[in-house]
Amino acid sequence: LRDRAVVEVLYGSGLRVSELCGLRRSDLSGPTGTISVWGKGDKQRRVPISEPAAAALAAWISEGRPALVSADTPDDQVFLNRRGKPLSPRDVRRLLDRRSPTPTHPHALRHTFATHLLDGGADLRAVQELLGHADLATTQIYTRVSRERMREVHRSTHPRA
Repeated sequence: LRDRAVVEVLYGSGLRVSELCGLRRSDLSGPTGTISVWGKGDKQRRVPISEPAAAALAAWISEGRPALVSADTPDDQVFLNRRGKPLSPRDVRRLLDRRSPTPTHPHALRHTFATHLLDGGADLRAVQELLGHADLATTQIYTRVSRERMREVHRSTHPRA
């Protein structure tokens, strides 16, 4: 349940791994479908959460998390490791490596989140806000990936390409 929730939140909300590991239950907002995260530069932002991520989180918190809680477990921490301690970025990397047929860096899910938004027609400024980038140029990296994908689709599908 935890692993599924981690993957769904990373991909469905585009969080940094450090943001995911720092999530507290008080950061989750059920009725509005958002998460408050503390990003780089100690900046807070609200990020929408996908329905599959919300369902996976709810299942983890109600069914999976209680089994890992011990006397010294931080009460508000969302993600815990097997010892009841807060999940670390290294734990997340191991978790993804176990679930993936090839080694996958957690940041790849963030890249995929942004690329899929842009491929789907999302505004660059909106993606910037969702990712928590201070500079638009940082977000524009993902437009190059999308442009390359468009060229490849054109080359492979257009009869005169």
